[in-house]
Amino acid sequence: MFVQNGQFAWIAALFLGAGTLAADPITLDDFVDADPAQARIGQLLFYDKILSGNRNISCGTCHHHDLAGGDGLSLGIGEGGTGVGPDRVAIDIRKRIPRNAPSLWNIGHNSVDVLFHDGRLEVSDQFGNGFDSPAEEWLPQGLDNIVAAQALFPLTAQFEMAGNPGENDIAGATHDRIDAAWPIVSARVRAIPEYANLFVEAFDTVDEPLDITIVEIGNALGAFVTSEWRSFDSPYDAWLTGTPLAQDAERGRQLFFGEARCASCHSGALFTDQGFHALGLPAFGPGRTRTFDKLPRDVGRMGETDLLSDAYRFRTPSLRNVALTAPYGHNGAMPTLEAMIRHHSNPAASRAAWTPDMASLPPIPAIAAADFAIRQDSREMARQQAVLDINPVALTNAEITDIVSFLRSLTGRSVDERPLGRPATVPSGLPVD
Repeated sequence: MFVQNGQFAWIAALFLGAGTLAADPITLDDFVDADPAQARIGQLLFYDKILSGNRNISCGTCHHHDLAGGDGLSLGIGEGGTGVGPDRVAIDIRKRIPRNAPSLWNIGHNSVDVLFHDGRLEVSDQFGNGFDSPAEEWLPQGLDNIVAAQALFPLTAQFEMAGNPGENDIAGATHDRIDAAWPIVSARVRAIPEYANLFVEAFDTVDEPLDITIVEIGNALGAFVTSEWRSFDSPYDAWLTGTPLAQDAERGRQLFFGEARCASCHSGALFTDQGFHALGLPAFGPGRTRTFDKLPRDVGRMGETDLLSDAYRFRTPSLRNVALTAPYGHNGAMPTLEAMIRHHSNPAASRAAWTPDMASLPPIPAIAAADFAIRQDSREMARQQAVLDINPVALTNAEITDIVSFLRSLTGRSVDERPLGRPATVPSGLPVD
């Protein structure tokens, strides 16, 4: 079926995979622009703990280069911890981060118009600033893209980077109104001479340090993330231009696009429909509680839309480099790709077989009682089990193995060769994780 040397191979590709059209190859033109000088500033800020309320955590702590842009945990330890990934230790925390750290791969692709597991950030003209976000009309204008906008919200999250009210000025300001902390963050950054000079050189909007605002900081972080985490040189990308996959991966590809129906949600160049679906994953953790709902549960998209029809539905993740970003699911319930595929094949059996030790949760004795408390609420468990968007497909062990092989073929060949990588030091002088 393949034409050798790639000549007209795309024609053959259209007709492979049980009649499902293959996506067009990704190119650099498919990504938002990123200024290299701004990306260099973003790299430093990404790993600089100066952005956090207590100066003890950075963006890179939970999205580390050594862990493929994640943290390797089901639910992360944010503010109040030390170390990185599975070795991170809680020193003084009140709550685990309620959701799994999302992957950063290719979120600068032009097709991405919604971010976060619940989609609480979307490209939109609703508030006159380009986005529908938790900051609503208080999100400043001038952010270059959705990734730049996304970068601002962990800074205001109590259990991620802001800290608890009363601990620092950023946490206190955020408690008053979400945008009140951003001028404080900006003042911290521009007070550091090295940052001030870099911003003056890289941004047309900055003539002197006082011109540095959260907009420039967000755009620098966005430039770094969108350029640093691009990946489209996988064996699958080679397949799109005529290079055959290994036999097991090819069998898995045909199942993925065919009888297993994986592509019904994981479609397009990034293998996501950017929609929201209920997978019926086992529940645990502190939940994403709301002002009027203190149960340790996570209602997913419903938490943003207040529509019952959105209950327990979460955004479809991209599968690019998915083999590098375990554990899986909005709460990291599934430790391996095989476990996640088995769950899709038979959600009821998967839930019944799931045990708490399958979750990657560093022990925190002070809050251990809360980790699995929601599982004792039989009514809540019944509600979650009743909402399921998966149409189970019986798969043999061999077929599951082949699908895993195909998913591994989505791993870029140059994933360990990032343009900038992790800096050895940052301008604040704070330690780099």
